[in-house]
Amino acid sequence: MSKLPTISGRKCVKALAKVGFKLKRQQGSHMILRRDEPFSQVVVPDHKQLDRGTLRAIVRHAGLSVQDFLALL
Repeated sequence: MSKLPTISGRKCVKALAKVGFKLKRQQGSHMILRRDEPFSQVVVPDHKQLDRGTLRAIVRHAGLSVQDFLALL
């Protein structure tokens, strides 16, 4: 398993935007991103540093592998 880097929430959003995710809304520090085809919705905290476990869960909910996500960064 590849090791995920420590990145910010905004950098994660920029990477997910490359595969079709768009910011739907923001509630407090949580950014809700949505993609229509194939449908997927993820919540990304707007923090300076995301925990690796949180980032891994976001990648999994987005339907990506860790290697695919690392290629987007």
